[in-house]
Amino acid sequence: MQNMPLLTGVVCDTKYLKHETGNHPESAQRLTAIYTYLKTKGVHKSIKKIKPYPAPLDVIQYIHTQSYIDSVKSISTCGGGMLDLDTVVSPETYDTALLAAGGMLAAVDAVINGTVKNAFCLIRPPGHHALPERGMGFCIFNNIAIAARYIQKKYSLQRIAIVDWDVHHGNGTQFAFYSDPSVYYFSTHQFPHYPGTGNSGETGSNEGIGFTMNVPLLPGADIQAFEDAFEKHFIPAIKKFNPDFILISSGFDAHADDPLAQLYLQTEDYYLLTKLLISCAHDICNGRIVSTLEGGYNLDALKRSAHAHLSALMEA
Repeated sequence: MQNMPLLTGVVCDTKYLKHETGNHPESAQRLTAIYTYLKTKGVHKSIKKIKPYPAPLDVIQYIHTQSYIDSVKSISTCGGGMLDLDTVVSPETYDTALLAAGGMLAAVDAVINGTVKNAFCLIRPPGHHALPERGMGFCIFNNIAIAARYIQKKYSLQRIAIVDWDVHHGNGTQFAFYSDPSVYYFSTHQFPHYPGTGNSGETGSNEGIGFTMNVPLLPGADIQAFEDAFEKHFIPAIKKFNPDFILISSGFDAHADDPLAQLYLQTEDYYLLTKLLISCAHDICNGRIVSTLEGGYNLDALKRSAHAHLSALMEA
């Protein structure tokens, strides 16, 4: 019997709605909007659902200190609070954040074990701002950084590329690997903008010099600026780096309709950017891609952009 082609995996779970943030840009409505829209588009018939599991604490500790992990658990257990002016912790946040990180791990497992061809993690809370000792910018645990270390430690795939096209610079991810030549971090983001990091001179430290690439974009930048960043800077660099796996911090807040920034991507542009990365992945790492949801705060733009991104992954 001829083997059936592999499907794209999607991590989704209603438990991610339990991280309650109230009247906040990063709310459960974001995932509800995406889940509902994908169902109306019939996507569920053509993907493989991946069930997440809570990330083990020793895996969270690849990136975060035990004292910080304990503090998130304590705040949750005591009824919730704030990590900073932007970052809410509710009674269910600790468990949901473990499940978010674990969703990434489950996706990695599925791609490496060959049960899916690539994967998109529709999870929350997001992660790319989270530092080893503190959360910030709506982020609790750094899901993508944890996944990168997990790939290296569990599967002995040593070279990981992380692509971050969220409109905000992923300061937490950059920090985690700034002196590490085994993880290449590439970011396009509005600059100057929150969190204030990510200028073009930030290229790594010590042995990691040359393995961080930031392409800051001025307000008003559109798809041409992104394509230039990818085609002139990142794609040549990633081909030289020759990663074993590509991870994507897929924020959709660079969309023209997003309320928290001033970049001008359109919905279809996320399809184009995804296709560029898919082409790279097929050439250099057997198509291994896992993408995770970061920002995106206009619900209509978010759901349509997520669908465009997923459509490209499904066509890979």
